Amino acid sequence: MPCIRAPLALALAIALALLAGCARESAPSGVAPGADTPAIPAAAPRVDVVELSIADAQAGMASGRYSSADLVDAYLARIAAVDDAGPTLNAVIALNPNARADAEALDAERAAGTVRGPMHGIPVLVKDNIDVAGLPTTAGSLALANHVPKDDAELVARLRAAGAVILGKTNLSEWANFRSTNSISGWSSAGGQTRNPYVLDRNACGSSSGTGAAIAASLATVGVGTETDGSILCPSAVNGLVGFKPTVGVVSADGIVPISASQDTAGPMARSVADAVALLGALTAIELDDLAPSPAPPAGDEAGDEAADVPTAGSEPLVGRRLGLLRQAMGRHPGLDAATERAVERLRASGAEVVDVELATWGQWGTHELTVLLYEFKDGLNRYLAEGGAPVASLEALIAWNAANADRAMPWFGQELFEQAQAKGPLSDADYLTARDTARRLAGDDGLLKLLREQRLDAVIAPTTGPAWPIDPVLGDHFTSAGYGAAAVAGTPSLTVPMGDVHGLPVGLSLLGPRDGDAGLLALGAVVEATLPGARRAPAFRASLQP
Repeated sequence: MPCIRAPLALALAIALALLAGCARESAPSGVAPGADTPAIPAAAPRVDVVELSIADAQAGMASGRYSSADLVDAYLARIAAVDDAGPTLNAVIALNPNARADAEALDAERAAGTVRGPMHGIPVLVKDNIDVAGLPTTAGSLALANHVPKDDAELVARLRAAGAVILGKTNLSEWANFRSTNSISGWSSAGGQTRNPYVLDRNACGSSSGTGAAIAASLATVGVGTETDGSILCPSAVNGLVGFKPTVGVVSADGIVPISASQDTAGPMARSVADAVALLGALTAIELDDLAPSPAPPAGDEAGDEAADVPTAGSEPLVGRRLGLLRQAMGRHPGLDAATERAVERLRASGAEVVDVELATWGQWGTHELTVLLYEFKDGLNRYLAEGGAPVASLEALIAWNAANADRAMPWFGQELFEQAQAKGPLSDADYLTARDTARRLAGDDGLLKLLREQRLDAVIAPTTGPAWPIDPVLGDHFTSAGYGAAAVAGTPSLTVPMGDVHGLPVGLSLLGPRDGDAGLLALGAVVEATLPGARRAPAFRASLQP
């Protein structure tokens, strides 16, 4: 992948500055414990990792109060207490048996005077559709329970190079929620059902369900999710997190079980914008020490509209920012609408100009998007399975495996999306080419990008999605709204930040920006987050909301 663009590098530094100051011992059904399962620390951990930020973790390690190995011990103990026992979130599907040894090696580097950057010694969880050498990559499917890649995904290699400790892998909606139209977010045949740490009988959304629940519950400092359409933003929002979906191509897709070459991307999930920025810097191999401010682009330049001036601190830090409120994503849940209106008023009080806008092509890209995903899923998955030496070598073989193991693989829902994808032809088909161009035009050039340009907006804002719904294995998911779809199909960046809660269930505010406008969106998101203090609260692990 080419080096990331300078404006994004600049915004990473700006956002940081703005906010400165292997299988487990108790493995999910179908995944056998490994011989090298890491030991859970017997003694009380030396460090309290609950709500621990990257900056505070670095300060603790720099002062010698604790080490990266201590952090690993503390997170392993918390995973045992919260994920395996206690609330039983079922968020972590596998642990890295080498995590403590990796941390000790990084501690030795620190003692010798070498610190690689903000992620040095920081434990990270990654979604289990991302290859980590020596650990199974299951995509949540029992069919891949014995699929152990030899090489790291490029983003994992970059994390290691930045000094991050790969703590383990997180559960997900099986096949990233692209097996059935009646699926259950957060459920996989390999990992079972992930639960929302705020209210345990509620869904954690998906498909990055395990990452969302785990980071909300402080089972690692930060985590990596992946998104095709909402799979970072939705679980981030309903788990009270910051989630960032970069412009497609900013983060390498190498070594990720694919759905769509047009829309797939990995991205950070964290408890703050600053932590998301630090993780993104590692995912993209940015050398933060080399960053230097660049001159603002000329007025009216499309890239400059979203990436130029950064708001200065003060009583009205959003002065000069123009935001378009997408009310087409509202009107489906009164509590969500009320939370959005409160957030908008805070933004206005901080100087932002918030105007109502409409997306002229709203909802028109859906059929075309599905056609694209079906074609690209078949093509991409066949290559991933064959090239990676997976136990099943093709989508056709996977469909047959599921049918032969339906009692374990398909107890709640089927594989109709698999079957529809298998019926598609090659990517040279005219139907595919037409659908790809039409979907991208309707969502992007004639949709979000046109709206941003014509209304001269810094970002479009909308409620990310509704509050978490009850887990329902019979009827499946119950989404009430989604404000992120245009950016997903257009391949442009989107960010969700916490904006409050509805009856104790977190909800998020999405910011949608133009293609390659990641820089401005992150810097703007840092200020929006600071404008909504107290919007995120740590989970309380309530059993239910039943009156």
